[in-house]
Amino acid sequence: MSDVTTGLGIRGKRLSRLAAVTIGTLVAFSAGHAAAEHAGLSGGGPNVDPAIEPYVNHNGLQGKLSIAGSDTMRPLIAKLAAQFSSLHPAAQIAVEGTGSSAAIREFLLGLSYQRRGDKVQGRGTGGSSTVELLASSRQLTEEESKGFESNYGYRPLEVPIAMDAVAIYVNKDNPLQRLTLAEVDAIFGKDHKRGLGPITNWSQIGMGNSALAKQPVHLYGRDKRSGTREFFKHVALKDGELVDDVVEQPGSASEIIAIAQDPLGLGYAGAGFDISAVRQVPIAAQPEGPALLPSIETVTSGAYPLGRSLYLYVKKGPKDKLDPVVEEFLAFVNSRQGQETVARANFYPLTSTQVAKNRQELGLDKGAMVTLPPQDLRIAEQRTR
Repeated sequence: MSDVTTGLGIRGKRLSRLAAVTIGTLVAFSAGHAAAEHAGLSGGGPNVDPAIEPYVNHNGLQGKLSIAGSDTMRPLIAKLAAQFSSLHPAAQIAVEGTGSSAAIREFLLGLSYQRRGDKVQGRGTGGSSTVELLASSRQLTEEESKGFESNYGYRPLEVPIAMDAVAIYVNKDNPLQRLTLAEVDAIFGKDHKRGLGPITNWSQIGMGNSALAKQPVHLYGRDKRSGTREFFKHVALKDGELVDDVVEQPGSASEIIAIAQDPLGLGYAGAGFDISAVRQVPIAAQPEGPALLPSIETVTSGAYPLGRSLYLYVKKGPKDKLDPVVEEFLAFVNSRQGQETVARANFYPLTSTQVAKNRQELGLDKGAMVTLPPQDLRIAEQRTR
């Protein structure tokens, strides 16, 4: 019996077994491998723009902060929060990884479930009772922004903190060489807005001579709480709907494991979840154009067709001052050390131009703070590892 036939016969068993995997195993499996194997981040990650100013520190900072949002961004926000807490032990930060779309509701309504005990808190800390910062892997819709405005009288401030990409994944033994955006739409979409008819088996995407040729494509993706799902629908499917055959997972790690266990699997997830058991497929924006993998160069230049920004949304009216903990955390994120943390978390750092724009829009005061000695930053980084 071939590996492909075996994969077909036990797909259901594998998915059932997947459901029994503990959350701890999923996190360890994903984080451990993704840290070493993010596409385009070999050799310790991309260099951070040297024009970005170093972090400056307020001593004696105290207070609480809750950040809710993206499952994709959770490893990034957790690293930023852990290092920030090491520099400010009295500042308590809690990170809630509910998924962008689910967290948006909490943010719009000013909710947090930390006190109910069903969110994971940052290292030994408890956040505030409301969500001050929203971590989102997609932009808010016009309707969502209006909903926020109706509650608060102003729109939230949008702050890009990193670049990322959505990648298409297959099992490591799958020989698929490339896909076009039109083919991605024909595989995953119901509406086929890019003009191709439905694609359901591997022979339709250049694998007629492969052992997979007559086999169906098994589709994987994220559930409805996910901002990655909404981004994928908006960009790849031109706001079309997903086919019903997509096996939707609550998190990126569980999706990647499912693809790793399925020789016929194909799915979409953040580029930072690349591990040795799966492989990313190069994507071409046009049929005759170059097929590209996500990397610092292709994402920041806009050449990779599924590149995206990652955002923090801030509750700040035009005349409001930021809460001291919120202000200091945003100052850290928009610093050289903060963007180095972005790179170490397997995302793509911002340019100095974007950081300067962020700082200006946030009204961050550079003159009143004192630069943190480099050795103290190194000690803090060691503590978060």
